[in-house]
Amino acid sequence: MANHNKSSTLLAAAASLLCSNLALAQALPMVSVSGRSADAPVLVGGFGNTPIAKLPLQADVLGSERLLDAGINALSGITSLDASISDAYNSQGYVSYLKIRGFDLDNRFNYRRDGLPINAETALALGNKSAIEVLKGTSGIQAGISSPGGLVNLVVKRPTVNLTTLSLAYSEAGTLEAAVDWSQRFGPADAFGLRINAAGARLDPLLQDAKGSRSLLAAAGDWKLSPDTLIEAEFELNRQSQPSQPGFSLLGNKLPDARSIDPTINLNNQSWSQPVVFDNQHASLRVRQRLNADWQAQIHLGLQRLKTDDRLAYPYGCSAADGSYYADRYCPNGNFDMWDFRSENERRNSEALDLSLNGNFSTAGLRHQLNAGLLLTRFNSRFQRQAYNWAGTGNISGKLLTIADSSLTADNTERSEHSSEFYLRDSIQIDTQWQAWAGLRNSHLRRESINTSGQEAISYGQQFTTPWLGVSYALSSQHMLYASWGQGVESQVTPNRPDLYKNAGQALPALISEQFELGIKAGSKLVDWSINWFEVRRPQWRAIDGTMTTDGQAKHRGIEAQTDLKWSGGGLLASAMLLQARLQNSRDPTFNGMKPANVPESTLKATVRQNFSAVQGLQLQAGLAYESKRAVLPNDNSISLPGWTRLDAGARLDQAWGKQLLVWRAGVDNLADRRAWKESPYQYSHVYLYPLAPRTFRVSLEVAL
Repeated sequence: MANHNKSSTLLAAAASLLCSNLALAQALPMVSVSGRSADAPVLVGGFGNTPIAKLPLQADVLGSERLLDAGINALSGITSLDASISDAYNSQGYVSYLKIRGFDLDNRFNYRRDGLPINAETALALGNKSAIEVLKGTSGIQAGISSPGGLVNLVVKRPTVNLTTLSLAYSEAGTLEAAVDWSQRFGPADAFGLRINAAGARLDPLLQDAKGSRSLLAAAGDWKLSPDTLIEAEFELNRQSQPSQPGFSLLGNKLPDARSIDPTINLNNQSWSQPVVFDNQHASLRVRQRLNADWQAQIHLGLQRLKTDDRLAYPYGCSAADGSYYADRYCPNGNFDMWDFRSENERRNSEALDLSLNGNFSTAGLRHQLNAGLLLTRFNSRFQRQAYNWAGTGNISGKLLTIADSSLTADNTERSEHSSEFYLRDSIQIDTQWQAWAGLRNSHLRRESINTSGQEAISYGQQFTTPWLGVSYALSSQHMLYASWGQGVESQVTPNRPDLYKNAGQALPALISEQFELGIKAGSKLVDWSINWFEVRRPQWRAIDGTMTTDGQAKHRGIEAQTDLKWSGGGLLASAMLLQARLQNSRDPTFNGMKPANVPESTLKATVRQNFSAVQGLQLQAGLAYESKRAVLPNDNSISLPGWTRLDAGARLDQAWGKQLLVWRAGVDNLADRRAWKESPYQYSHVYLYPLAPRTFRVSLEVAL
């Protein structure tokens, strides 16, 4: 009965949002104001340039203008724009980690750059990106291996019409950034194009002891060799150096009151603390060849070279004065063990080559849009020994001093991976209303690992096929019903620790996740909206009697609703998700029914904009982000974080100045200066708590010459 009532509540809430959108659509005049366009193509969907509104899945395209208006300059910032996306261990100054539909994205496998796989264990620059695409749900036909939450694709800015844009931005307490975006077409018939993005920033946030710097240099060029041949090349160099932010934690068995914690305290504030440094290089070459009116071939090569110096004064656990030890939290008095962690000169290199053919043809009265290809990838990570040494006792007040110990006392693990993936996707137009969708991906994987001492070598290979099916029905020219089903896969070996595992070093059976989805989409000049139900089931790994094996299943079931409502001079972008995430079918009945850690059950994200008629070119903006309570411990739901609501405010002024256009932006994030725990990631068998950032002011000026 409880589950029935829960489902009824989910359906009622989603239906209420849907009905309110329809009522507003009938009451407001027909206008066209840009927002979240359902007509935008979404490459991460896997079906070429098919727009979001026509795909039997859920995705979002977050354009660069929307990111600028919201003051977002890191990937973690998109959690404020889409209800299906939440934080998964987002430390300022470090790598961005995301959840989609309650599942952590794997930074090794769930990220793309112009459609090619990349490693996201770094700080990814956004200054030369035209959009961030987000696919929600199982991604077996788009990725051979990935966690079932979804995919994130970064779309690189390419040469366009002639433009020069200069920008300057400032935010508290003293972060200052300058950037230039320049594009030019030249040569006979504008056959050549070049676009350059450059940026530099001095980082001085409200978070204490976190000063740093960030820089970017990127160039993208193209050559229209003939009407049928386009050659595109680009490279990117970016660097970020900044001390990162450790999390707070439980104090014994108590959740500390977020109102009593100063959110600007950085526990990484020792005299010996050093910044985390990310040095990144990306490059790609793409050749598109039109074979005839219906068919096109493409060769796309991407290279990535990452170097990281990962360093942290790292709070972890607590050895109490009475001899007790808190392994996954801090002591009741706020003390913790401080560790000197240093892993320098980490190298992560990736190569990807995609060969594809796509086109249209008809057979037996059916119209097909076919895409077939072969993706070859290679990845290797090369590390040195690392420091992980006890440095003394710290406290959440940030006032205790510890002593550095940079001795290289621990081994790292080096990894190599090769994969080949054949994929086939077909969109079949059955008649004017019915359309079928199908795809599969056959993946061959080879992995090797060895630690830096030359021991614990592991080598294994696997092969698997992940299918996907969908069907859509056009109720009208503006309304579409759809259903889809698909699988995803994850691969892992038991850690090579014979002292802990009986099957140490052995490859585990691949985890096959499965997703069902039903939805309705609609779009017009006035309002785009969609509502959908999904269910994702993913097996779990767990050690039982010293043997790593599959046990139980994570089942995430929910309803999502999105709307882009437009009216004369303004609009509303809103999304909501109601999620029921539980563990089921475990051999240990005490686990069944448990909620995963750090997953909110309901979320709402909304941005409203309105032109202010008294001042020409002025637009006022307001944002709301709400996330409900979440469990802190994965196998014991006795402690939960309270839900929180954050309000943001902003303004944009477009002003003509001679032949130039000035765009002024100003914003206040966390307008009410709300104190709350933003998230509770459970990482490395430890509970962490991250506070909401305090109220922050930001301003910027963009000049289009």
